Amino acid sequence: MKQMTHILSVDSGGTGLYDITREVKRWVCDQGVRDGLLTLFVRHTSASLVIQENADPDVMRDLEDFFRKLVPEDNRLYRHVAEGPDDMPAHIKSALTQTQLSIPLMGGELMLGTWQGVYLFEHRARPHRRSIALHLMGT
Repeated sequence: MKQMTHILSVDSGGTGLYDITREVKRWVCDQGVRDGLLTLFVRHTSASLVIQENADPDVMRDLEDFFRKLVPEDNRLYRHVAEGPDDMPAHIKSALTQTQLSIPLMGGELMLGTWQGVYLFEHRARPHRRSIALHLMGT
């Protein structure tokens, strides 16, 4: 059994979903593991990770619109407002989604479905550099 770790840096341009599938697959391929489990963990409280459809960009826009309506940027609703009107909503969105993903690896391939991609979901309005810890265990 082998174990490998890596920190993937992602520069976001602000609120939105950023496809990181290619970078994740590239790193996994370089490790030479055929069967195992990949864990991804975003090291921030105002961003999250999702596995989502990667074929139709309307899915991404609809998700962003939905979360914007679900968790409005309105300082009158929150106590934590020192870092701007998007900060507390970003924490709530992160709590409603996932900060960690696990993806099986079989035959050297991530077991993502045909239309699935791995995304960083940035919840803050301004650009950020996000760190995602990757941990691969396998043979």
